[in-house]
Amino acid sequence: MTEESDAITVMVVDDHPIWREGVARDLTERGLTVVATAADADAAVRIAFATRPRVVLMDLNLGASSGVRAIEGILGKLPETRILVLSASGEHSDVLEAVKAGANGYLLKSAGADELLAAVRRTAEGFPVFTPGLAGLVLGEYRRLAGEPGGTGGEAPVLTERETEVLRLVAKGLTARQIGERLVLSHRTVESHVQNTLRKLQLHNRAQLVRYAIERGLADG
Repeated sequence: MTEESDAITVMVVDDHPIWREGVARDLTERGLTVVATAADADAAVRIAFATRPRVVLMDLNLGASSGVRAIEGILGKLPETRILVLSASGEHSDVLEAVKAGANGYLLKSAGADELLAAVRRTAEGFPVFTPGLAGLVLGEYRRLAGEPGGTGGEAPVLTERETEVLRLVAKGLTARQIGERLVLSHRTVESHVQNTLRKLQLHNRAQLVRYAIERGLADG
């Protein structure tokens, strides 16, 4: 493993201090680096921007504020951050709303410490992670959307060879800088390809882009 892949930094966002600190302690004891915690959406966005964690472990119910709003705010500033929801709610509407906002995965709070650790590690690697029973819900929704590109039911948008190449590497969890080094491109050129691909596919963020690529087997190539 590279040094970067070993250095998984995490921020824990939950409005319950005992739960928040307990999760942070469990992850730290299992070798991850918890760089920050937050109790509400505004603090989560502000602290994430300051600490730039690789993974944000996010509760949806943050008292008077919304975890979904925090997800959107964080990804608006740090699009390469990966967000794993850890929630007591298994309601389908909550799951789909979180994924639509850009969450990479959704885990119920009933998960054990080892399951949570494995989920955070896989999220850091760029894989979508869901509590069993919820994965099928999300996959079905994305298959439905994939069958109706742009909501019109027309043919899927055509990506250029370079856009497809960049998309494969995004799906593998590489940053724009890493992709640029591998393809001998500037960081800005990689970002331009990513933005063009998002626009063509009518997706909103990298998390949705990764899921799009995984569904089509591009991450396996």
